[in-house]
Amino acid sequence: MENMEPRNGGEKLESASRIPEVIPVLPLRNAVIYPYLSMPIAVSRPESMKLIEDTLSGQKLFGVVAQKSADVEEPEADELYSVGAVVKLLKMIRTPEGEMYVLVQGVARMKMTSFLQEHPFYLAAIEPLQDVLDESDPKELMAMVKNLKDLFNSVAQLAYNISNEVLTMILNVDDPGLLADMIAENPSFSLAERQELLEMLDVKARLQRVTVLLTREKEILELSRQIQSQVQSEMDKSQREYYLREQLKAIQKELGEGEPQNVEIDELKQRVKETKMPKEARKVAEKELERLSRMHPSAGEYTVSRTYVDWILDLPWEVSTEDNLHVGAAEKVLNEDHYGLEKVKKRILEYLAVRQLTKEPKGPILCFVGPPGVGKTSLGRSIARALNRKFVRMSLGGIRDEAEIRGHRRTYVGALPGRIIQGLKRAGSNNPVFMLDEIDKVGTDYRGDPSSALLEVLDPEQNNSFSDHYLELDFDLSQVMFITTANVLSTIPTPLLDRMEVIEITGYTEEEKIAITKNYLIPRQLKANGLTAKQLTVDISALKAIIHSYTREAGLRNLEREIATVCRGVAKEVVDGLEKKVRVTAKTLHKYLGPIKFFAEIADRTAEAGVATGMAWTPVGGDILFIEATRMKGHEKLILTGQLGDVMKESAEIALSYVRSKVKDLEIPENFQENTDIHIHIPSGAIPKDGPSAGVTLYTSLVSLFKDQPVRSDVAMTGEITLRGLVLPVGGIKEKVLAARSAGVKHIIMPAKNEKDLEELPLNVKQELSFHFVNHMDEVIKFALANQLSAKNNARPKIEAKS
Repeated sequence: MENMEPRNGGEKLESASRIPEVIPVLPLRNAVIYPYLSMPIAVSRPESMKLIEDTLSGQKLFGVVAQKSADVEEPEADELYSVGAVVKLLKMIRTPEGEMYVLVQGVARMKMTSFLQEHPFYLAAIEPLQDVLDESDPKELMAMVKNLKDLFNSVAQLAYNISNEVLTMILNVDDPGLLADMIAENPSFSLAERQELLEMLDVKARLQRVTVLLTREKEILELSRQIQSQVQSEMDKSQREYYLREQLKAIQKELGEGEPQNVEIDELKQRVKETKMPKEARKVAEKELERLSRMHPSAGEYTVSRTYVDWILDLPWEVSTEDNLHVGAAEKVLNEDHYGLEKVKKRILEYLAVRQLTKEPKGPILCFVGPPGVGKTSLGRSIARALNRKFVRMSLGGIRDEAEIRGHRRTYVGALPGRIIQGLKRAGSNNPVFMLDEIDKVGTDYRGDPSSALLEVLDPEQNNSFSDHYLELDFDLSQVMFITTANVLSTIPTPLLDRMEVIEITGYTEEEKIAITKNYLIPRQLKANGLTAKQLTVDISALKAIIHSYTREAGLRNLEREIATVCRGVAKEVVDGLEKKVRVTAKTLHKYLGPIKFFAEIADRTAEAGVATGMAWTPVGGDILFIEATRMKGHEKLILTGQLGDVMKESAEIALSYVRSKVKDLEIPENFQENTDIHIHIPSGAIPKDGPSAGVTLYTSLVSLFKDQPVRSDVAMTGEITLRGLVLPVGGIKEKVLAARSAGVKHIIMPAKNEKDLEELPLNVKQELSFHFVNHMDEVIKFALANQLSAKNNARPKIEAKS
């Protein structure tokens, strides 16, 4: 810019001309030195002492630059700022401890262009820097200087570390650049801000930046003084209230009147004496009461302390309900409330038997796993009724805050104990049946991991001293019977799952659903809809039609909804004046439920070659799936569609590879894949599918396609395959078999090692179906393809074992 000229050019240029081009450089920690200002420096590094000694014998000029980080003991070249100051050594003093104290005065700003030496101290080539001042508008410059002086005067009145001598000296400085530099030495400015001002050569910009920083300092000091004034006012107010309260006590004592607060404290002390609690809890309660008695009821802390004492007194520390240990009576209650579920009932009766033989058994941690609607939550209520215990239910679905389990510390406003302690308070006993619902749906975010907090709660070896953040007292949870529920185990953290005894509750068979509907669902819905058994009856044929044609689920929720729909339809007819009894059959069912929702489509879907029926497990029960394969002209590609996961895609590749390796045995042309693309699709494409259990079905669909022979419509299959042709066992057998039976399947092919899983199936189901157990894929084809199944297999269902 043409109006920009060096400030006081003659004298300072002459001064700069005497500065050598190469000078030693001293690194400084947390310090910046400006030209024409003096500063003492403590020197302790051996290299820095060597620099000072060499400077004393020369022209006494050296450079100083600030370190970027004060924590570095021996800074490298790239850890120093490039702009610093040339200073003159005025005085040096040695201490008995071996340190040096030197007094230096800034000469000029300088910039290091290169380092010529690093040991024993830095030697750098430098370039002196001159201030640049635009004097085209002297009034503006005078206004900036006056404004800065007034601002510094205001700051000096608020600050305690600026002496009158410093204030007078700064107010009498006329040089704008020197004024900015003197104020820039303010210790409240950060090192980066002081370095920024050192590097500013434009005097007006420097004045403006110092004004901004000083304005910030003024606002901070004013706010600090305001806060201090408020604190002093509050202290004076508290002292005044204290004296007034003491006078009020004396007056009430003279009048013979008791203070209401003392009455309340006395009542709390009496409750502490009467409440059964451990010694530690009693000690804490008494200490808190002593503290409470010294507070005024209007104090904010009084309510917090009073609430804490109430929680301690309301908890059932040593209050228990007496268990009903009669096994026969408990079994009767369980059978009244739930049909089937023999495994769960057996476990509860075993617990009661152990309680009769052992005085202090640890509460079991049970985990009921199964699809929705099979009665996991209602089973918890039934267990509590059978044991004659209180029941507490806590839903964990969507919980992401650890404080929901462990509570908030009392330092937070509105703090409360966690939901475990709150549940025990509601129960009023320390041995309820505590149900933690949907434990597989616990989430995690920045507020903590609730599943980790549950590790202590659900560990029989640790929960005898559970500590809540709010109480900060150990509470014994060992007598609590914890029951958790989940739809799947895969989302439960492994350490948490390891602490629980998993009991799987699988889906219901058709017979079980009919029995439950007759004994439980229909009476409940009749009562809910204002009907009686004299007004409505539902035939067995109608129930079977609802199960097969209107619902497909492992549980009973949709079944109960459809029963409720029928009851509402009949209720409307009764209100409209119908007097005769309504009897719902399979033929009249559509009047209330509309068209059927599900069809038996196996025969239609498997009528052509290349389609095989598989069995799948889902979190809501079993299902069947159709695997379709086709071929077309192409370039020997394998196309897979239907939202398949990586494992299922690999199973398809394994099946194709095995088919190619067995073309002779399967009587398939060796060039069957030449100039041909193979497309495998699994319908319901919007639903993700994965897992290895479809391997046998994929293999069968490919063989059916290449041999141009359809797969039997009454056959379903499952099993994992290998490249060597082995059929490996899979899981979810009961759910898969029940789903296949509901779909009309008569023959089931499964791995031989899964034969043991048939024990979970009801006898009538095993009698209705024919099971074909295989160890090798070569055995699958003779069962699956239509022209290779014997008529004997069609005549009567049976169970076969193949080794």
